[in-house]
Amino acid sequence: MTGGLVDLVLAGGTLVTPEGLKPGAVAVQDGRIVAIGNDAAMPPAREVVDTAGCHVIPGAIDVHVHFREPGFSYKETWASATQAAAIGGVTTVFDMPNTNPPTADASAVRAKLALASAQAFVDFGVYGYIGDNNLDQLAPMAEAGSVAFKLYLGSDNPLVPCPNDGAVLDALAILAELGIRCTVHAENTPILAWRGAKLKAAGRHDLAAHLEQHADIATVEAVSRIALFSEWTGCPIHIAHENCRHSLPLIAAAKMRGVNITAETCPHYLYLSMEDAPRAGGSALRVKPPVREAGHAGPLWDALASGVIDMISTDHAPHAPAEKKRASIWDVAPGFPGVETSMRLMLTAVHDGRITLPDYVRIACEAPARAFGLFPQKGSLQPGADADLVVIDMNREGVIRGGDLHSLGNVTPFEGFRTRGLPVMTFLRGTLVAKDGQIVAPPGLGRPVRPRRLRAG
Repeated sequence: MTGGLVDLVLAGGTLVTPEGLKPGAVAVQDGRIVAIGNDAAMPPAREVVDTAGCHVIPGAIDVHVHFREPGFSYKETWASATQAAAIGGVTTVFDMPNTNPPTADASAVRAKLALASAQAFVDFGVYGYIGDNNLDQLAPMAEAGSVAFKLYLGSDNPLVPCPNDGAVLDALAILAELGIRCTVHAENTPILAWRGAKLKAAGRHDLAAHLEQHADIATVEAVSRIALFSEWTGCPIHIAHENCRHSLPLIAAAKMRGVNITAETCPHYLYLSMEDAPRAGGSALRVKPPVREAGHAGPLWDALASGVIDMISTDHAPHAPAEKKRASIWDVAPGFPGVETSMRLMLTAVHDGRITLPDYVRIACEAPARAFGLFPQKGSLQPGADADLVVIDMNREGVIRGGDLHSLGNVTPFEGFRTRGLPVMTFLRGTLVAKDGQIVAPPGLGRPVRPRRLRAG
């Protein structure tokens, strides 16, 4: 500290950690938290922000986003996506490798990191892709900066096809040695391909056909298989976008056996079912894996509460509006934006009594940081942590409108959804990035993160 002054103090609010809530203040110097305590205990500061009537939490961490660059900048750019993230209270994101070119070798990792560094308003990491023919690139990608790797066990995307099980086992063994987690899209590709071909041959083009293609068993089998592969190789794994209640006992059983397995779900699986399709715009609801029929959301909420599901993510995947409104469901691009609306939706769940604010901090901040080797630098309110801070006003009401979102692809299945609770200020390493729904910092503020090595399972 220079002359006893710190850069910033957030005072007068309520601090939220997974352990509870307490009145308090946060002091920041050189981008790090240097003190936590009551207002009177804070050092003098160059700037004091009054957070009276609000709560202060760590910035949310979203380990599953598709920011579309390179290759698909008409859908989204790093600038537009990270603006949306900052406004939504998300301060760290992990971008998936299904870009064009895919992030499948060290040069592609470096190119994407450079692209992000020039534009990003929040901190970021990039995934490396696991395929049949790039196992020799896994270690170089890690050295180049990949924070984790993505395995598509369910894929019809020619850019990132599903590798064979032999390659999967070899890849997991390599990642176990590297101490890096593997995030898995856990669906069975042959089941999806077989059922999809049958449905198309039968002339089915409706949204329900998409759900029939992605049958529960395709997810259950893949979760079971990857848990066994993880146990065999010792590679830490993470189940992406879990949406199926039948998979939850398998995840719980693997954890009981000591498998290093974590799992996420997304707001659209917690809030929506196929019954919501007419209100949500029909084909706008298409996402992979699908929003399922009623009966899955309750067990998913319960799994979040019990820790079987560790965290919340978004699978943020925007598309151009025309791509979401095609006649045949097979031609409708799967996915929609999420980083700007996730915190609002989950704070609404707090208001409704579904979860508590400490629960939210656990699943949105601390759990992803712990799972991916970023804790306590990220996801925590403690001295030494990055001052990624979000001020939330639990009394602010609003309505989600696609036209208000900052993503280029702004078709949302939550159109018209009423929310209670709003991030009103977002700080990245002590710098105010977003305030009251507006960006107030220049691009390029975000930095790549470098997780520590993880233990083998």
